Amino acid sequence: MKEKSETFTDTIQGFHLVKTGIKGRIVRLGPELAKIIGRHAYPGDVAALLAETLAFAAVLAYALKYEGTFTLQTKGDGPVGMIVADMGKHGAMRGYAQYDAEKVKYAGVKSALLIGKGHLAFTVDPGNGAQRYQGIVDLIGRDMAACVQNYFRQSEQLDTAFRIHLGQNEAGEWRASAIMLQRIPDGGGYAANNNEAGGDIASEERTEDWRRSQILLATTTDAEMLDEALPLPQLLNRLFHEEGLELGDVFSLQDQCRCSRQRVAMVLSTLPQTELHDMIVDGKIEVTCEFCSSSYEFDEEQLKKLAAGPGIRDSKE
Repeated sequence: MKEKSETFTDTIQGFHLVKTGIKGRIVRLGPELAKIIGRHAYPGDVAALLAETLAFAAVLAYALKYEGTFTLQTKGDGPVGMIVADMGKHGAMRGYAQYDAEKVKYAGVKSALLIGKGHLAFTVDPGNGAQRYQGIVDLIGRDMAACVQNYFRQSEQLDTAFRIHLGQNEAGEWRASAIMLQRIPDGGGYAANNNEAGGDIASEERTEDWRRSQILLATTTDAEMLDEALPLPQLLNRLFHEEGLELGDVFSLQDQCRCSRQRVAMVLSTLPQTELHDMIVDGKIEVTCEFCSSSYEFDEEQLKKLAAGPGIRDSKE
């Protein structure tokens, strides 16, 4: 991801609460998020769910410190059949939702009602042919935050807390912010270097620290979390100034899809000829990217080249 220092939206800020051995990340999404949502005519509830999922994907991707692509995906039997939030290296961000418009009208605004029963998948693809890692957990909880917490409780066995804030500005553009806290396991915190503590603090004291941090986290408001004029370090200082706040790296996020004519051609070239033939309409195949809505057309001559070779190279490549 690309380091960023001056703007206060579409940004991830890492931090550490030194006195309590708790690590965290905060993300605020603004104009780049609006671009992703704005190119699709999503109903309000679906747009909010996608914004929420993208915010969660951002804080989770930063936590993993990976090289490659991180994907957070829900798949359920509710009105919103699938949500995909995708974080690439250098801060590339994209996402989309598949939904039944009629069913969405009657589902209500809760994530759990929109998604229904299904699963939540976390996928890390390092790229370069390396093996992917995937974690899957059942969708259990009243909202997306509860579902993600359930994953960490079951799969990672880490105490994790989230706070999510959503809203729209005066222009009707979606904004989102999320903050994540993780309790460092006993023995991995600050106490070994804390002269006053004289070693690891007692388990009950660490438990009390964790409870206090969650209480502080719960005091966040939509107004401050979505305030594009409020620097994230200043916001974090308001919350955790007594916890030994130490700021970490800052990164930016951009609306950036990975699709290209060459990628689409490569996919088409792997399909059986009968399947390709069934896709032809008026002498051509048109493929539209679900993420960014870009369209790619292949006429009969180009389709012949697909059948004969590895694909069609983009004129820009």
